[in-house]
Amino acid sequence: MKILLCFGTRPEAIKMAPLCVALKKTNFDVKICITAQHRKMLDQVLDFFEIHPDYDLDLMKENQTLNQLSSKIIFEIDKVLTKETPDLVIVHGDTTTSSMVALASFHKSIKVAHVEAGLRTYNKNAPFPEEINRQLTGKIADYHFAPTSWAAENLYKENISKDNVVVTGNTVIDALFLALQKIKDNESLINEDLQKIFLNNKNVILTTIHRRENFGAGFENICNALNTLALNNDVKIVIPVHLNPNVQEPVTRILGKNKNILLMEPLNYPNFVYALNNAKIIITDSGGVQEEAPSLGKPVLVVRDTTERPEAVEAGTVKLVGTDSEKIISEAQKLLLNKEYYNTFSSKSNPYGDGNSSEKIIDFLKRII
Repeated sequence: MKILLCFGTRPEAIKMAPLCVALKKTNFDVKICITAQHRKMLDQVLDFFEIHPDYDLDLMKENQTLNQLSSKIIFEIDKVLTKETPDLVIVHGDTTTSSMVALASFHKSIKVAHVEAGLRTYNKNAPFPEEINRQLTGKIADYHFAPTSWAAENLYKENISKDNVVVTGNTVIDALFLALQKIKDNESLINEDLQKIFLNNKNVILTTIHRRENFGAGFENICNALNTLALNNDVKIVIPVHLNPNVQEPVTRILGKNKNILLMEPLNYPNFVYALNNAKIIITDSGGVQEEAPSLGKPVLVVRDTTERPEAVEAGTVKLVGTDSEKIISEAQKLLLNKEYYNTFSSKSNPYGDGNSSEKIIDFLKRII
């Protein structure tokens, strides 16, 4: 079987990396194509995991629209599909790369496998455009690797055959454990200034915010909450600031002068894993962080009104707090001041698996040859 793995963003690269590494050790004919929907951040992940793509479409351009990106992906991936004629294309998650590569593969009657399948909010605007990307990919895909039984149930409700759905856990946990081992083996991977932050401060809140649906008033509320938290508590808040101008402007304006808030460039993957592993609390609107942090025993406050990862909410490892400033402040302070409350988060097991997701995916692929 000839397999083409295709991805384009940093989160996709992180979650596809362990599968790429594992597949390269099999007898499958494996090719890797990147769209570079993200460029610099994607390259950092590829370097860290020593992944060498066979095709680099290099499609990132400043300020391009989703429609411009979508059309370019379909046009360029068509050339790769024509040349390679793979038996199976594997895509991941909810990006424009995933949905457009799946569509292009369908147009050429090539089977598609979807990693991290079945996540749903059923609100097409939250997250935007990811929810529709994920649903579109799910409609096209022939094989579905669901991270949890909840995700699998969503697929069954959409009339996907149970024979084509496998509950695997999430490959992000595979990547996390690989990264932790690499960091343990080589501490020089971690920035010395970042290490000093965590060595000198016991209460560090790691914050990542970038969701489109929060742009505007929601972002202002989140930033105001962080500002108040940093002023009124013995904490350092570390914020790797996303490159999107809609993030940079309010974050810099509202938080830039607070001495207890450290704004920094986006962290590469090993440095982010280090920060995640050493922070006391995580405040985020990221999907992947909701999956990673519970494996490290870190409480997560999700600054969104909905999440396509309700398993973590049900398991008690994360809590939805929306973009209401008072609620964000209240929940964060409870975690800082109430050890018993903190432990109700940190003691729970991770619903997203044990780090063996890639092996389960490969076992299924071997059965369908």
